[in-house]
Amino acid sequence: MLKDFELKNYGPINEVHGKRLGKINLILGKNSTGKTFLLKALYSVLRSHEESNRGNSNQDFSEVLSDKLYWTFQTEKIGDIVTKGDGKKLSTTITLEDESSLFFSFGKDTSVKVANIENNLTKRESNSIFLPPKEVLSLIDVIYKSAVIDKLFGFDATYVDLVKALKIPTQKGRNLDAFASSRKQLEKMFSGKVEFDAKGQSWIYKKGNSKFSIMTTAEGIKKVAILDTLLGNRYLDEDSIVFIDEPESALHPTAIVELLDIIYVLSQAGIQFFLATHSYYVIKKLLLIANKNQMHIPTLMANENGEWEQTCLLEDGLPETEIINESIRLFEQEFQGI
Repeated sequence: MLKDFELKNYGPINEVHGKRLGKINLILGKNSTGKTFLLKALYSVLRSHEESNRGNSNQDFSEVLSDKLYWTFQTEKIGDIVTKGDGKKLSTTITLEDESSLFFSFGKDTSVKVANIENNLTKRESNSIFLPPKEVLSLIDVIYKSAVIDKLFGFDATYVDLVKALKIPTQKGRNLDAFASSRKQLEKMFSGKVEFDAKGQSWIYKKGNSKFSIMTTAEGIKKVAILDTLLGNRYLDEDSIVFIDEPESALHPTAIVELLDIIYVLSQAGIQFFLATHSYYVIKKLLLIANKNQMHIPTLMANENGEWEQTCLLEDGLPETEIINESIRLFEQEFQGI
């Protein structure tokens, strides 16, 4: 599990420290404050470490990391990721639960390769994954051709990694109890399941005896199906780390609450989650989960100046954020109008 991290001069992020991270971690902030940037930065580092020297690849960590940063942030050179300003250098430090750590840094003139690296992280056999707000099942072939075959900018590396993971066939046999029960709950949410039809070479939504094209299936169903698929094909295991950008996207409030209950179950099975959200429902539900289970849920909040602070839902209650404040203002307006 990721225990601590520190990022400096990373795009819109001047400096952010994540300390004593938990099984579920919450990231808040207005648009353009760097929430997605933070998720992608952490994912890029962890996934690069996991991919290094796997299979038949002869690339070392520096090469994998540099390539991942280039295709994730899709800039002319990776030095363009560095926060603008004379003499500024981007730096990243992460520490895992076993106290193994990684550090790297580079300046704005860096073109294609990160050179200043100290990587003492324990080898990870498990997979990290980034789940974007938009579903990708209906775009798998487009993403794969554009990014993998034609090597064009447009869909970043987080999308490509997700597409490759979804292409792994579902495995038969007994799954972990928490994963199996979570899959049943995910499929129960929409009274059906999404699966790949090998005969037709396409994704379909099955509800009872009826089958529907993935193109006509609701966005929310497809989004939930992505997590279901990654559990079913064993891409995710009990040591995986999952980054979810806007888990509430395309879901109605009841589905949001049900999804977070499933995330809690999976976190207790070992998966670590990082969630970036704009939703009052997400924050409130996580607070209830924290209080009910005495669960430490670190919460990182960004402001417009690229500065971050960390609180804890269990210890500090609802954070002081415009997501909460606006909900209160609307309630007060309604109350005053009665």
